Amino acid sequence: MKKRERTRGYFNEKVETASPSERRRYLNQKLRKIVRHAYENAPAIRKKLDLAKVAPKDLKTLADLERIPVTAKSELVAMQKKKPPFGGFNGVPPEEMRRIFASPGPIYEPGEMVYDDTRWAQALYAGGFRPKDLAQVTFGFHLTPFAFMLDESLKMLGCRVIPAGFGNTEVQVQLLKDLKVTGFLGTPSFLNTLLEKALELNYNPKRDFALEAAFVAAEMLPESLREKLETSFGLMVRQSYGTADIGCLGYECVEKSGMHIPDDCIVEIVDPATGKQLGPGETGEVVGTCFNRVYPLIRFGTGDLSYYTEEPCPCGRTTGRLVKILGRLDQLTKVKGMFIHPNLVEEVARRFPEICRCRLVVTREAHQDRMVFEGELACPVSDPQILLDRIRGALQEILRLRGEVAILSPGTLPKEGKIIEDRRSWE
Repeated sequence: MKKRERTRGYFNEKVETASPSERRRYLNQKLRKIVRHAYENAPAIRKKLDLAKVAPKDLKTLADLERIPVTAKSELVAMQKKKPPFGGFNGVPPEEMRRIFASPGPIYEPGEMVYDDTRWAQALYAGGFRPKDLAQVTFGFHLTPFAFMLDESLKMLGCRVIPAGFGNTEVQVQLLKDLKVTGFLGTPSFLNTLLEKALELNYNPKRDFALEAAFVAAEMLPESLREKLETSFGLMVRQSYGTADIGCLGYECVEKSGMHIPDDCIVEIVDPATGKQLGPGETGEVVGTCFNRVYPLIRFGTGDLSYYTEEPCPCGRTTGRLVKILGRLDQLTKVKGMFIHPNLVEEVARRFPEICRCRLVVTREAHQDRMVFEGELACPVSDPQILLDRIRGALQEILRLRGEVAILSPGTLPKEGKIIEDRRSWE
């Protein structure tokens, strides 16, 4: 396919190029509909509105959302523990769900019987994916929903799918070569790993592979890494932004000038202290509202900091754009595409009476996240290697990630230090 054909057109031109007034009317209508549904079917949403003394009829426009408190991810966890499995946030009974997912926390997420959310499909089209592409999905098809969302979205575009999942690097490289894969979906660091493995196997990435479009997510994408991947493979690399809970909240187009807000959701930038909506250029928390009847999250706080612009984009799409994800409100940290909460790190330490204090240090080397669990000894141990091996196993079990372990002598770690210390640089 000619590169120009991947950089032109829209998934839904009428909606994506709508005027601001048309988009407001469209979103206001969908907001009123989902609020009524959530109030009638999701007890947690009904309770939140009742406590705020807000009735569904009071929420007529996007500006009215300020009257509802933001729901933090930690609130989902707490409510699910109190009222399992979904904490009252589900909009249909469990027997009307096709799948049930589990993300670290744990957080249980209901999956709709018929997937009709077009936001990831919109993102994929803007990133160059076209009908008849053969797409290799390297996100995990295990417990978490993202890979399944992408699989359904690729089907909407008329793409074929290889459900590769993560890992098995040499096999994945062979798939790219033998099957002439045209589209990659995964983390940017894993695409870089495949590139390095291909070079190690003496392949020429431009000659031996057919890759033309790469959709990356779940990690930051440094421009230096994007340039390396695009140059080495001769392909387009575009990134997106979202969460497993609420789906796609932003995606890049060919212009790489920020991430367009998808049309079938509401994204606010709000003051973390007050929940008040902020204007263009003002930094605040990214808060999303989706129109998913099965999981109708309204004013869900991502914990991410960003700001947006309403300046026109040369691509012709008229939505606002998130300019950049600036960091986290709390210590919740994404490592190798997975969220890690300080409580999970502490849970590892609690399994070992030999450890009195702990810290997880995250760095980045050669475009790969590196994670080291540092455990401070409460007393001497007879065989440190056995302790190291046991902690390493607990680390993988609880955090679902492999990491290194360092045993430190008593008094090494600061008493008031962070549980997760993120030392990565994204320049």
